[in-house]
Amino acid sequence: MNAKESAIPFPIIIALILVLSAVGLTYEIAAGRVLAPFFGTSLLTWTAVIATVLGGFSLGSALGGIVAERPRPSALRQVRGALIATAVLMAVSPTLLGLLNSWGARGTSGMLLSVFIVFFPASVCVTLPSPLLAKLAIEARPGREGSSLGFVLAAGSVGAIFGAILAGFLALPLIGATATFAACGALALLCLPFLRGGGTENHGVTIAAAAFVAFAGLAGAPACQYESGLSCLHVIRQGPEVRLVSDGQLQAAERRISGADGEGASGLALSYTEWIWARMERDLGADASVMFVGGGGYTLPTKLLASRPEAQAVAVEIDPLVTEVVQDHMPRAGEMIVQTGYDASEDREADGRLGIVHADGRVYLNETQRRFDAAVMDAFSSGSVPAHLVTRETFSRLKEIVDGPVYVNLIDQADGRLARGVNEILSELYPHIEVVHGSFTSRGRGNILFAASPRPLDDLNDLPEGYSQTHLSEGRAFTDDRGWFGHR
Repeated sequence: MNAKESAIPFPIIIALILVLSAVGLTYEIAAGRVLAPFFGTSLLTWTAVIATVLGGFSLGSALGGIVAERPRPSALRQVRGALIATAVLMAVSPTLLGLLNSWGARGTSGMLLSVFIVFFPASVCVTLPSPLLAKLAIEARPGREGSSLGFVLAAGSVGAIFGAILAGFLALPLIGATATFAACGALALLCLPFLRGGGTENHGVTIAAAAFVAFAGLAGAPACQYESGLSCLHVIRQGPEVRLVSDGQLQAAERRISGADGEGASGLALSYTEWIWARMERDLGADASVMFVGGGGYTLPTKLLASRPEAQAVAVEIDPLVTEVVQDHMPRAGEMIVQTGYDASEDREADGRLGIVHADGRVYLNETQRRFDAAVMDAFSSGSVPAHLVTRETFSRLKEIVDGPVYVNLIDQADGRLARGVNEILSELYPHIEVVHGSFTSRGRGNILFAASPRPLDDLNDLPEGYSQTHLSEGRAFTDDRGWFGHR
């Protein structure tokens, strides 16, 4: 085979670099999403994914440089082999992650091990062709090596940008993580026909890999029952309860009420919501207007509106999918959304008592002109509250638009850093604070609940089972600049 026969046109080389860069970034973002049902979504999980995938990219580039120096037929064979391995490894990633979890991969160490085993090999393989492609691009335009290298670097960057947009805005919300992994594998295989040369090609291996990728995409079990770019949701019916699980963490639950209409029954299935409702029932008037940051299962807004016909509520839920799933699967909350829900995103008056805003809670706080009698801060990303919702700036803004008490739900250790930080902020802003905690899990975390008010808070006659008042040590108040970093 002579050089002319093995030459690849420069535009094709640039296109291949762009596609493989897009595949690599799409894979990286999908990796963070598919981890969620097993290990949640946190700063730690994303750090582990990014570090592992970038480490794989680095090793793949180094190995690819060695391959690029080999005779052209040998180099092309090894690059084609790397693309086939890329396709298979990417397609099998969700299944392998599930197997590791079923074999006992738990906690931080289990997450780190799983990330390395599942995502590192494919990250190496997808990057291995890049040095050879760069070499071919430079050779394709003698005398114009500088601009050729510039086009190679630009194609890599543009491909990465395109891959990030493709994953976050299209692939993951529309087809889910499992199919996204298979699509990444399919794109890697589609590059093979443009890398001919290097002797007899084993078409049987390529066909087998393509069949495996197609099977993984079509027959593989989805990682989530319902999936968007923000949430991985499962609905679980357990006895009389309907439970909403997001990113592997129980987010909300509604108790199905027997009898004609469940009159007088709470419908609240989680003990922390019982405490918040008991406080609201004691603290608020009959026509209270309450903002809920974090829609979850809409159980507390539903309880408020069902119990107090003159009350108003605005629920700020970042993910529209959560609202859709609640409406379809949680009968009481779903009925309330249908009967009285309306779009409150523009702060305009509308018929209905349950305003729904699909936006980040902090963005809504910054922009809204409405005033409220009380607020409930109950937004979670997996097992922890988003850092930007527990800062001094957030609660200062809350105090500007909320005339009465603010109720906060956290998950933390007893006297943990998150709880102490929030307590410090609330103590700066409100003269009256009550703090209770529920039972703690084997990992030492549980619900820490706050009620902070400009006016004295009456004592509750009874607390939910397992709850007691608590005292928190001094802590560091979180700010937008130095915020909560998440559980580790």
